[in-house]
Amino acid sequence: MANVYLLDDHEVVRRGLRELLEVEDDIVVVGESGSALEATRRIPALRPDVMVLDARLPDGSGIDVCRDVRSVDPSIAGLILTSYDDDDALRAAVLAGAAGYLLKDVRGVDLVNSIRRVAAGDNLLDADVVARLRAGWGQDAQDPRLAPLSPQERRILDHIAQGLTNRQIGASMSLAEKTVKNYVTAVLMKMGMESRTQAAVYVATQVPHGGRRSP
Repeated sequence: MANVYLLDDHEVVRRGLRELLEVEDDIVVVGESGSALEATRRIPALRPDVMVLDARLPDGSGIDVCRDVRSVDPSIAGLILTSYDDDDALRAAVLAGAAGYLLKDVRGVDLVNSIRRVAAGDNLLDADVVARLRAGWGQDAQDPRLAPLSPQERRILDHIAQGLTNRQIGASMSLAEKTVKNYVTAVLMKMGMESRTQAAVYVATQVPHGGRRSP
């Protein structure tokens, strides 16, 4: 049985998704909302197996919701459902730890099957794409946003770019989770950014990989 949470700011879309899923014997919709703020608050409490998230919302992004929720509970899988075939959004989804990225013109049966697969632990994102986006990024001392970072802070940023939660970063670097949180706050402040997703997308799209800057 897969428990699912729906996030979309259009009530008609949410209703359509609910009706599509509720006829399935092995899927239960445990909650829904139309705002990123409400979803970020409610999803960890409801602990669904899968959260189906609209990428663009009036008060934020489903991709940010995916990262924020998974930083609290990595067992909750994120499936981004969007109208936009956007490379930057796909990069952000990968770095937020999403297990899938689907366009809203997907067939109903394919969406249902995707939810089942994600609930079972599958990752629907192309392995080559994920590997490329999470590959080690080059050091560029001339980059004005990276220059203020200490070596330790750059390692923290590297882990952020790999989509790791604070807990996972702490385990990898032998640091307390609270210490990692302090480092992340310092990294974002020095880079002039508001969220770790923004920093991760910056790394994926702006920092040179193999000496070549992404367009």
